[in-house]
Order: sequence, then structure tokens, then C-alpha cells
Amino acid sequence: MTERHATAVRSAVTRALRGVHWYLKELTGEARWDDYVRHCAEHGHQPMTRREFERRRADELERNPVSRCC
Repeated sequence: MTERHATAVRSAVTRALRGVHWYLKELTGEARWDDYVRHCAEHGHQPMTRREFERRRADELERNPVSRCC
């Protein structure tokens, strides 16, 4: 295998792993925390703690349950 080919394979594997990482963050809701922290930083707000954020998110889901198919 040439060095060029090995680099291309590593690059493809890295892109695939980044895609899986992104998908899992979206699926689990982890991305919502990242979006919230980014929003606070953009607007100069002090973000609540991760624990408070997750508690509010859980409370909201309890008040307004969402049923999903698929």
C-alpha cells in the first residue's frame, strides 16, 4: 500500500468516525447541551449547570410528552 493510499484510507475512516460521533450526539440529545452552551456564549449569558439543564429538559418532556414513530 502506498503512503498516498494509506493517507486516503485514514482520512476516510476519520470522516466515518466523525459522522458516527455526530449521529450519536444528535440521537442521544448531547448536541442540545452543546447548542445551549454555544447560544449562551454568543449572547453573553451565564449558562446553567449541566445538571440544571438536564433537569429542565426532563421536566419539559414530562409536561409535554412526545410520541414518535420510527
